Amino acid sequence: MIYNEDFETLPREVLETLQLKRLKQVVERVYHTVGFYRRAFDQAGVQPDDITSLADLRKFPFTTKQDLRDNYPFGMFAVPMSSVVRLHASSGTTGRATVVGYTKRDIDTWSELMARCLVAAGLTKNDIIHNAYGYGLFTGGLGVHYGAEKLGASVIPISGGNTKRQIMILQDFGPTAICCTPSYALNLAEQGKEMGVDMKTLKLRTGIFGAEPWSEKMRVEIENTMGLTALNIYGLSEIMGPGVAMECTEERHGMHIFEDHFLVEVINPQTGEILPPGEEGELVFTTITKEAFPLIRYRTRDISRLLPAPCRCGRTHARMDRITGRSDDMLIIRGVNVFPSQIEAVLVGCEGVEPHYQIIVDRVGNLDTLEIQVEVSEKLFANADEVKVLQNTERRIIKDIKDYLGISAKVKLVEPKSLQRFEGKASRVQDRRQI
Repeated sequence: MIYNEDFETLPREVLETLQLKRLKQVVERVYHTVGFYRRAFDQAGVQPDDITSLADLRKFPFTTKQDLRDNYPFGMFAVPMSSVVRLHASSGTTGRATVVGYTKRDIDTWSELMARCLVAAGLTKNDIIHNAYGYGLFTGGLGVHYGAEKLGASVIPISGGNTKRQIMILQDFGPTAICCTPSYALNLAEQGKEMGVDMKTLKLRTGIFGAEPWSEKMRVEIENTMGLTALNIYGLSEIMGPGVAMECTEERHGMHIFEDHFLVEVINPQTGEILPPGEEGELVFTTITKEAFPLIRYRTRDISRLLPAPCRCGRTHARMDRITGRSDDMLIIRGVNVFPSQIEAVLVGCEGVEPHYQIIVDRVGNLDTLEIQVEVSEKLFANADEVKVLQNTERRIIKDIKDYLGISAKVKLVEPKSLQRFEGKASRVQDRRQI
């Protein structure tokens, strides 16, 4: 099923003609309405008229999260506040929050793109969607909510938290789909097991998971635990929120980017060089239809690659691979680049441990140290008197980390349910080198 065949199946030549028209309009508009862009373009020696092809976009400067913070709260808006009907903001945990605004048309566009995502996941107006993304200033909850209503589906606006109540609602209301972070899905499954609830007996058949990097092995873990089809969604508040790209049920390999609304580039994060399709690098997005908060060449810091091959679902928009990490939370340990998702991939494949872990990076003298705390399973913990079993498990993880990542790590097995659980994005890393 395809929600909007007219746009989602456009031939590449027609799509690029539309993209160029919209790109010219947005570059012209931000130059005359956003002081930051006028200054940035002038400093780079480029003008809106320099856009004569899509390739000309590379002449224009990047926009960064720091630029958004420097213009806090509304300095990047391209419309007066009288036209802004909604404000969202990031948590601001790593600095000043980034604030995003939406006009009525922006909300309508966002709602349609989320409806496209839900249809790509095989959902219809007959579905009941348990929406456990956070509501409020976070874009996840309301983004999914409006898309579900646009589709005509029933929405349970449960938001995050109160996990025991969520299990009860899942049993009583019988939702057929769930939307949340992948780490919270595992949290729900764990809580359900404690309550004596077999998650596979619920009516859930589809899960739409995003807002944090997760591995293919974690997908298998969720599907086996919850008895549903797990699909990947991508978005970020600065670009729109959830609904920028979505996996389809036909292939479940790569997320279709809605290219009639977003231009995407992949760059080398160190040099800014544009990389060809298939090469992994940092995603850069340009919004070509947003009114209140358009962004030109926004550096997401998300690491992925483009998959331009045709998809049998019929959508012609390019796909992006799953996010493997972020260029700004990439750990460099003794000269080796490490992403938390790589460590997760090793742990999820290890028998006897749970997918709950904490990564602690420290420095002793001039040497970086890496410690991974990971919960053992109830079964293994019950046999904790078998010291040899625990030691063998630790040794195996240490060996797998060394083989897979090329670095040595200390592994500490901890009791079940002793590590912090996350209702939103999981915070897996403690980097004590900067303390």
